[in-house]
Amino acid sequence: MKLKILSGALFPLVCVMMAGAPTWAAEPPEPKFTAVTLDDHIQIGYGLAIADVDGDGHPDILLADKKQFVWYRNPGPGQSHDPSAWHKYLLAENLTEDDNVCIAAQDIDGDGKCEIAVGAAWKPSDTEKSGAVFYLIPPTDRTQPWTPVKFPSVEPTTHRMRWIKLEDGKWGLLVAPLHGRGNKNGEGVPAKVLLYRPPSDPHAEWPSEVVADRFHMTHNFVRLTVASGAGKNTPDSVLLGGKEGLMSFRHGKAQWEATAPVMAGDPPAGVGEVRVGSLVNGVQFITTVEPMHGNMLAVYLPQKAGSGATALERHILSDKLVEGHALACGNMLGGYPGVSASDQIVIGWRGKAGTTDTPIGLALWAPLDTKGEKWRESVIDPDGMACEDLQLADLNGDGKLDIITSGRRTHNVKIYFNETAPSGR
Repeated sequence: MKLKILSGALFPLVCVMMAGAPTWAAEPPEPKFTAVTLDDHIQIGYGLAIADVDGDGHPDILLADKKQFVWYRNPGPGQSHDPSAWHKYLLAENLTEDDNVCIAAQDIDGDGKCEIAVGAAWKPSDTEKSGAVFYLIPPTDRTQPWTPVKFPSVEPTTHRMRWIKLEDGKWGLLVAPLHGRGNKNGEGVPAKVLLYRPPSDPHAEWPSEVVADRFHMTHNFVRLTVASGAGKNTPDSVLLGGKEGLMSFRHGKAQWEATAPVMAGDPPAGVGEVRVGSLVNGVQFITTVEPMHGNMLAVYLPQKAGSGATALERHILSDKLVEGHALACGNMLGGYPGVSASDQIVIGWRGKAGTTDTPIGLALWAPLDTKGEKWRESVIDPDGMACEDLQLADLNGDGKLDIITSGRRTHNVKIYFNETAPSGR
């Protein structure tokens, strides 16, 4: 299946693959991970974030659980594999009567310590009054509980949030709801994705603006960054997945503008998760879970289409997921012989809600050629992680990306430390 878009319209650095590109002389190495369970008593594990909370130079793990927001302090490379060394601290709890749902962490002021925003009041059936967003103000001792400041104006069914870089070089908080206001069964008013700009006084109201209002349901989005030259600032753009498929947004001269849509499926089945990665020759690909909480892992690859246009070709890698709910792209396997490595895809699925026997798991998919047309699956954890969310980060400073996961049905937080040896070693 091929989908045509304007060249370069989808995301900033899209490249077109050249015919006759060479394939690799050897397959990438099989991944090797050592699993460490940090916590086996969480309730749901709705969302994860990775950031340096205390300014010690080590990335910490932050978690949005059912009623608590917590963080696990990274003890440093020497003790990273010892779960007892990862001390757990409470950020905030019981902010609303309903569940928490998301968390975003980023050093937005450049002091080496992250700022944190959280989403709560998770009640997706209530498309009128649910949803809450809070900014957390840290105490002097960041291991103590933080002070929540509630946003007075939010869209119902707050679901996902991330900090993104803006046109003025500052950071803003992007918040996506699941439904539009008053929306029933994914029909009615489209969902409004809002950008909040931090005020000089964090206790004051955060001014907001509409970034996107094209989809009747949204599920997740990815922040797209572009490298800037010296003295220049290039704002982030956003690739959003939802009921109607995929669409990217970027800030124009005066307001946010939608670029050409990419429809997923034929007819469109909708998109739950979305991430962007790169192949060895710099060509970017999109990977998705389709539909929302779906069974399919897909890859979209750009192809030349003539007349200056780019066609995106959709490949289904798997249709065996059971509620795919976590997705990431990164170079997990190091350099391959003769070429520098591409990104791989890490996918997690959580199993059907309310069951104890449907499949759960975590797997890595690696491209086997430079065109991204052949892929290999390596199962990382077939039965110990009902993956609700995952993140990639180098937690122990060895230069390799590790996998951090939270499990809904398994009630656990696990790190999969990357011990993959490059081919030929």
